[in-house]
Amino acid sequence: MYAVIETGGKQYKVQEGDKLRVEKLDAQVGDTVTFDKVLFLGGDDVKVGRPYVEGAKVEAKVLEQNKAKKVIVYKFKAKKNYRNKRGHRQPYTFIEIGTIA
Repeated sequence: MYAVIETGGKQYKVQEGDKLRVEKLDAQVGDTVTFDKVLFLGGDDVKVGRPYVEGAKVEAKVLEQNKAKKVIVYKFKAKKNYRNKRGHRQPYTFIEIGTIA
């Protein structure tokens, strides 16, 4: 069985036991989070939401709260002596999918 969930403005196809990186969630390591924005349930009995499946939920365990690798943003304008270098590290939450109901 698999599901398509929505979190952080993105959609993820998940199965039980999957580990994935999502946008930062407000939860501590070891906590269980519930995703109730389920767009699709697949498997033997297929359910499509409009926009969400009624009564469906996906539970996941928070494994890690961290930041992604640094991305360098460099702006440059020729012949104007303009240079601007900035770095950004996007925070994320690493989760493991538990039950899909």
